[in-house]
Amino acid sequence: QVQLVESGGGSVQAGGSLTLSCAASGSAFRDYNMAWYRQAPGLERELVASIASGGRTDFVDSVKGRFTISRDDAKGILYLQMNSLKPEDTAVYYCYAERTIRAERVLRYWGQGTQVTVSS
Repeated sequence: QVQLVESGGGSVQAGGSLTLSCAASGSAFRDYNMAWYRQAPGLERELVASIASGGRTDFVDSVKGRFTISRDDAKGILYLQMNSLKPEDTAVYYCYAERTIRAERVLRYWGQGTQVTVSS
């Protein structure tokens, strides 16, 4: 069982920066593929950035060059550094963890979400 707790959300003006953190409890954090999702009002939840257990990262096109995802396996923390924020980045941001056990069972966990509001 893994519990994910996000922090670092808030309100900023366009062009500002925020860093989100996701603290994971439980063991084997380094074995999980991690990601940040977001959901704006009236829209579906979308994948923003991911980082595999081996460190490979990927980003949705709309945040490339502005957001950075990283992880500290020793501390069990996932980060999302967000720069040059835009009003369209306004959403609830969710931490996500996934791990496949022996190629047959997939463990998935979500955090409770943290609000990011960007004003123009």
